[in-house]
Amino acid sequence: MTDVDRTILIVEDDELLRDAFKLLLEDAGYQVIEAGTAEAAIRLATERLPALVVLDLGLPDRPGLDVVRTLRKDPDMADLPVIALTGRVGPAEERECIAAGCDRYLPKPVAPADLLRELPALIRR
Repeated sequence: MTDVDRTILIVEDDELLRDAFKLLLEDAGYQVIEAGTAEAAIRLATERLPALVVLDLGLPDRPGLDVVRTLRKDPDMADLPVIALTGRVGPAEERECIAAGCDRYLPKPVAPADLLRELPALIRR
């Protein structure tokens, strides 16, 4: 895999949590780009075309599911893997995430091992 293939966009409005995810992923050998808002996430995804997005659904400017729906409309990102992270836990929330275009749904708090386990199967090659 090339470095570009291992770039992950982390979208999380909580800076401390975003930093923790960044350290975890960089220690696992991934390159990380970061966004704290939906608008920044859409802009970075469009500019950088990451291999995968880890997306918090509770963003300050727009819901995270809006980000997924926007990305899915772009032919270059129609199959971009997205892992949704949310504090809203339950089967209905998971169905809503999958219906919006997320590939995986992980409830917060996310165990680092659970997140790392999802990446190899999803990351865009």
